[in-house]
Amino acid sequence: MDHPVAWPPAAPLQTPRLALEPLHVGHAAEAFEVFDDHRLHTFTGGEPASQQELTDRFARQAVGQSADGSQGWLNWMLRRQDTQRLIGTVQATLSPGEDAVEAELAWVIGTDHQGHGYASEAAAAVAHWLRTQGVGSLVAHVHPDHEASAGVARALGLRATSTVVDGEVRWEG
Repeated sequence: MDHPVAWPPAAPLQTPRLALEPLHVGHAAEAFEVFDDHRLHTFTGGEPASQQELTDRFARQAVGQSADGSQGWLNWMLRRQDTQRLIGTVQATLSPGEDAVEAELAWVIGTDHQGHGYASEAAAAVAHWLRTQGVGSLVAHVHPDHEASAGVARALGLRATSTVVDGEVRWEG
């Protein structure tokens, strides 16, 4: 990359049921309650982060871009509007594509809140917003056995490809 890209900062977004709040370090304590669950790692591997690890991660991510500026890091914490409870996250990693900026989307919904369409609702709001920011293509990587995440990818209009990266299928659209 010849010059740094001016990545857009995450903006607050709303859906009928969710408030999508741009990530800040102060979310870590509340998020720890949601993400301290081994079941969330069934398809991704690894272990839940400690509260300090989550705080450190959020501090890095909240900067909004990689140290060299080659990627934009946009993260939203998802809060139910009816209960004000934090329930998950959506993130978009932006990078220069061949013709336009590409966004890789990822989502995590706390186990107690899964099965209600929150991931699809939040990811759709983020995808729409990204398009207004000039993002030209969306991708996601989904474990081949993770039907719920495949459903979110399909709801975004993404299609599974034959490319597998670290055991996950690349979806594009």
